[in-house]
Amino acid sequence: MHIVAIAWIYVVLMMSITEHSVIAGIMTFLLYGVLPLTIILYLMGTPQRKRNRARAEKLLLEEAAAAKQAEDAAEEKEERRDAR
Repeated sequence: MHIVAIAWIYVVLMMSITEHSVIAGIMTFLLYGVLPLTIILYLMGTPQRKRNRARAEKLLLEEAAAAKQAEDAAEEKEERRDAR
């Protein structure tokens, strides 16, 4: 995916170099290259961001469950000690 982005930036750079003024070249580069490319890359990265968020939530839940088990084990051990 990144090779396509690099190629598109190259094509747009060549287009902007051939413009008649510097301002037109800058606007061509920004409006034909940078803006659409950022939108496309953001949209194409959405599934990966969702997977990362789900993975982080799963790890957080697993850590909470492990902490709860450790807490329960410590309480049980303390209850046994108090019962003696």
